[in-house]
Amino acid sequence: MTQPHPDPGDAEPGFGVRLGFGSAPAVLVVDVAMAYLDPASPLYAGVEEAVASAARVVAAARAAGVPVVHTKVVIARGGADAGHFWRKVPALRVFEEGSPLAEPAPALVPLPGEVVVTKQYASAFFGTTLASTLRALGVDTVVLVGLTTSGCIRASAVDALQHGFVPVVVADAVGDRDPRPHAANLFDLGAKYADVVSEAEAVAALSR
Repeated sequence: MTQPHPDPGDAEPGFGVRLGFGSAPAVLVVDVAMAYLDPASPLYAGVEEAVASAARVVAAARAAGVPVVHTKVVIARGGADAGHFWRKVPALRVFEEGSPLAEPAPALVPLPGEVVVTKQYASAFFGTTLASTLRALGVDTVVLVGLTTSGCIRASAVDALQHGFVPVVVADAVGDRDPRPHAANLFDLGAKYADVVSEAEAVAALSR
């Protein structure tokens, strides 16, 4: 399923300014777990095309020596560390420690030496070491790929901006179970919080 993304020409006056890639990007692979790819999972989202795009962006980053950082949702048995989020979204049980559905998609398994940040909530920055890890690497731009657009991608992009990084969301390489929130969130992110770019634009920038 081709997932729509906003036309930059749709931006209202005073919104949608492009921040541009910095000189030291990193790719952040957000929660590309089997939970979203296994049709038997309650979180199945039909996002195979987005995952394939994300894999191509990651391959370009690796070839160029750009750091790749992964996130993985790991929740303690019974949801002890997931608070009210556990009650709000019962399907989070697929991310309990040891669940095979919590494992990364085969196309985006972290390589040895790539950092994997574990988290319990939507933002990759909330309650994690991600910001300090990126600063230690000298990163100024966070290129986001992964799942899902309206949840963890949006929250992580907003927090990246608030932590002082330029967020770049690769529209082709993020996905959601419904094209409507996917498109609406990309539009809003591009207007106020992040640069929203195509896979081709991201690959070209990373390859430079």
